[in-house]
Amino acid sequence: MSFFSAKPQLASENDSLNTKNELQVEFKEAYKDKFHIGTALNTRQIMGGEPGAMQVVKQHFNSIVAENCMKSSRIQPEEGEFDFSIADKFVEFGEQNDMHIHGHTLIWHSQAPEWFFLDKDGNTVSREVLIQRMKDHIFTVAGRYKERIHSWDVVNEAILDDGSFRKSKFYEIIGEDFVKLAFLYAHEADPTAKLFYNDYSMSNPKKREGVVKMVQKLKEEGVPISGIGMQGHIGINHPGLEEFEKSIVAFGNFGEVMITELDLSVLPSPWGDAGAEISKNFEYKDEMNPFPNGLPQEVQQEFSQRYLEFMKLFLKHQNTISRVAFWGVNDGNSWKNNWPIRGRTDYPLLFDRQNNPKPVLEDIIRLPGKN
Repeated sequence: MSFFSAKPQLASENDSLNTKNELQVEFKEAYKDKFHIGTALNTRQIMGGEPGAMQVVKQHFNSIVAENCMKSSRIQPEEGEFDFSIADKFVEFGEQNDMHIHGHTLIWHSQAPEWFFLDKDGNTVSREVLIQRMKDHIFTVAGRYKERIHSWDVVNEAILDDGSFRKSKFYEIIGEDFVKLAFLYAHEADPTAKLFYNDYSMSNPKKREGVVKMVQKLKEEGVPISGIGMQGHIGINHPGLEEFEKSIVAFGNFGEVMITELDLSVLPSPWGDAGAEISKNFEYKDEMNPFPNGLPQEVQQEFSQRYLEFMKLFLKHQNTISRVAFWGVNDGNSWKNNWPIRGRTDYPLLFDRQNNPKPVLEDIIRLPGKN
C-alpha cells in the first residue's frame, strides 16, 4: 500500500538469524490445501539487508508481493527509463524458493510519476497520449515477467468509499475506460497471468456496491479479470466481520478473492476506521502512541482474538479465497509505524521485531485441523 518506511530498527532487533519459540509446523504448510500464505517484501529485504526476516519468509510463506519496487514511480521514474534492478531480484528470490509471485501494481494513481500525465511543456497530456503511455508501461513491465509473475494487481484503488470512481488523473484524462484498457493490455502482455483489481475499505457497503458495479460491467464486456483483492488493513474494532464476509461473498461471484495487505493495527485511528488513503497524515501526539514499549496483556489478547476471528472467516471461504497476504514480515518493517501518524510503534503482524512468531500464530496454525 504505502511508500512509507518503518522507523529504523537496530540490527539486533530486526536482523536476528535465530528466532525463539520455534513453531512445530510451518505457517504455509498448515494452509497448503487452503490458500497461499503471502507476505510483502521491502527493498532492504530484497537486497539482502535483513537475513533474519528472509529466513522467516522462506520458512513460513509460499507467496510474495513487492511492497514498493514494482510501482510505476520506482520502475519508470522517467519516460522510457526503466529500472528493473530490484524487481528482478524480487522475482528471482520467488523463483529460487518455488513461491507464488504476485505483482503490485501496474496502474495506481498514488505512486505514478508526474511525467506520466504531462507533456514537455508541463501541460496535461491528451487522452490518446496517456493511453499510449499506460500501454507502453504495462507491456514493458508485465511483458518482462511474462510467465514468471503468476498474478498482478492491474489497477489499484480506483473506487472511493462512496462507490464512485476516484477522480484521479487516469480517470480525468481517459475516463473510466482506463480500468478496462489496463486489464486488456495486461492480458495481452502476459496471457498466463491472473489479473486482479485491488482496493482498501472493501467491507464498506457503498464501496462494495461500486466495485461490484465496475467489475460486473468489465465482465460483461469480456474483460479478462480473474478476481478482486481485498486489502486487509484492519483494526481492533473495525471493520465488522459481518460486512467483511458480505464482501467476500459478493466479490466471489466474479472469480477469485485475495486478502491482500493484511495487518492489524492496535493503535487509535485519527478517523476511527480502517482506511488506507495514504494522502491523509496527522500530527504526532503522545496519546496516539499508547504502547511505545510493548503491548499490555489485555491488548495482546484482543489482538490474538481478532486475528483468529479473521483467519476463521478466511478458512470458511477457502473455496473462494486463493491467497492471504500480510503487508510485511515483522512489526519493525510495517508501514503502520509511520501511517497515518509518523513515529508511532505498532504491532500489526504475526512476527515481532526480533522475527519471533507471536503466540497467536500457533493458534492460527492449528485452525485448519479444526475445519
